[in-house]
Order: sequence, then C-alpha cells, then structure tokens
Amino acid sequence: MTTGEALRALRAECPIQSRLSPYADSVQEWLLGLLPDLGLALDDAALHRLARGAFARYAGRLYPDATEADLRVLTVLFTWFFLVDDACDGPGRLTSEQIRALRNGTLALLHDARLRPVGLTDPLRRLLVLAWREPRRRMPARWRSRFTDAVARHLDGTWQEAVNKETGHRPGVDEYVELRRATSAAEVSYTLVEFAGGRPLPDPVHQHPLLREIAQHGNDLLSWYNDLASLEKDRATAGGHNLVLAIEAELAVPSADAVALAVERWRESMRRFVALRAAVPSFGPAVDRAVTDHLDMVAYAVRGTIDWTLESARYPNGEDEAVVSRSGP
Repeated sequence: MTTGEALRALRAECPIQSRLSPYADSVQEWLLGLLPDLGLALDDAALHRLARGAFARYAGRLYPDATEADLRVLTVLFTWFFLVDDACDGPGRLTSEQIRALRNGTLALLHDARLRPVGLTDPLRRLLVLAWREPRRRMPARWRSRFTDAVARHLDGTWQEAVNKETGHRPGVDEYVELRRATSAAEVSYTLVEFAGGRPLPDPVHQHPLLREIAQHGNDLLSWYNDLASLEKDRATAGGHNLVLAIEAELAVPSADAVALAVERWRESMRRFVALRAAVPSFGPAVDRAVTDHLDMVAYAVRGTIDWTLESARYPNGEDEAVVSRSGP
C-alpha cells in the first residue's frame, strides 16, 4: 500500500462529519493583510505559501461554530504554531538550546503579556501577543493555566525531538507515539474549544479518565494521518520521528508493510474512539453542553486534519508521496 492510497482510504472510511466555518476564507484574507504589519520577514513567495497553506481553513474546520472575530484569534494562534514548527523542523532548524529558549520565552509571555521574554523574536512575539490578548482577557485563570500547560508540553516535546535528532536517537514505536502526542499540539487545540464556545470545562470533568482517553485517541488519529502524509519528507529529515519509520525500524519490515501496519493501527484507534465516545455518561445539565462541545471538537480535529491535509499546499493532496511538513495544531 502506498501512502497516497492509505490517505485516500482512511479519508473515505472516516465516520466523522466534515465541517467548515463560513468565515474561513475571509479570515484567511484578513490574515494575509495582517502579517506584513507585524514585521515578519515575508516576501511575496512566503506570503503566497502562507496563503496556500490555508491556516484559516484549518482553524475553521476545527472550530466551525466560532464567531468571525474568534476565528481570527484562533487563526493567528495556528499561524504562530506553524511558523514555530517551521523554525524548529525546517531547513536551518533551531538547535535544541534555541528551542528551549523559545519555550521559556513563550511561557513567560503567556503568564504576563507585558513582558519581553528572551527567546522570541519581536515579530513572533507580536504575533503571539496579538493572539493571546483576547483569550487572556476573557478566560478564567484555571483555563489560562490549562492552556499554558498544553503549550509547555508541546514545546517540551519539540525540544525532545530536537535533542533526539542531535544525538542520533531514533525512537521505538511506543516512545515515538508518546512523544508525538506532545509534538502534534493537539492538546493545545483542544483547550481552545472552551474559548471558541465560551463554556470552560470544570477541572474534574476535564480530567475525567474517559474524556482524556478519547482525546488521546483523537490526537493519535490526526498525528498518524499526518505521519502518513509526510512520510517521504520525514524519511529524509525527521531522524525516524514518524510512525511508519518507527514501525519499519522496530519490526524490520519493508516500507509498504509498515504503511499497512500504521493504517491498521489508525483503524483500530478509530474503532476505539467511536466506542468510547458512545459510552460518555451525563455529567449533569450544567456541564453536558460543554462536554459535547469538547468531544465534537476532538472529532472535528481528526476530520479537519484529514480534509486540510488534502487541500493545503503544505501537502500534495494525497496524490504523491512527498509532503512539506509534519505537524500542526
């Protein structure tokens, strides 16, 4: 099985409804007009790549019911994470020491937007301040702490992957799966549904084992789909940080067999995801709507990643084996 065949097969099998915000394209146009004013070093070619990356459509698939104003905030956040991902994983990528400084600067900013933290360039800082201002103003302290913790876990995972590459360490399957749950930034995107929907989950519900397991399966599903899409690029640059590559190395099987095993792993995780979601109990009328919002968003993140992967210029629409990037919120 080729990766193109796998991508199309799993898209056809995905039982989750595809949705898209009606504001996605107008927000994308707004974003492209905003970025040059922030001092980002974007020539016409870079702006063209950002336009074809369709980050607003990605955010619009995960939060289809967000207001236009909130989708702008979410899109700026997504753009920040993609720019950081490119800096950490692209050509001339940051060292692990530089990523650690970026991580520390980011967390300092999230704790207090008045600071000028070490480790963030001014344009990246301005972009993050712009994105963070409204959630910081509107959301309760417990949510801000939850969001910041998710960002820290993501950047810690990004740092660990950089360390692995620098030392030549290629993770086994179990180690890789756990690390990928951090580097995907899915946990960050899950917290943002509470901002978009205006209904924060109480901490005991957020920590409920069943909801956490559902979120973990959703994370795996979108991460492994992305790994299939980025296989050939990762084969050259990722130092074994890809589910298919980890399976190949650990089981000593040909690439086609490893792809087939990754596909079956995805299918089994989807079966478990559907079964677990059907088993979620009521938490009471005051909380159930927020729980539904959360679970819907976890599902939209899976389906939205599939649809966006096949439409974004960061990927070859599933027709070829090569792609541009691995991760994303």
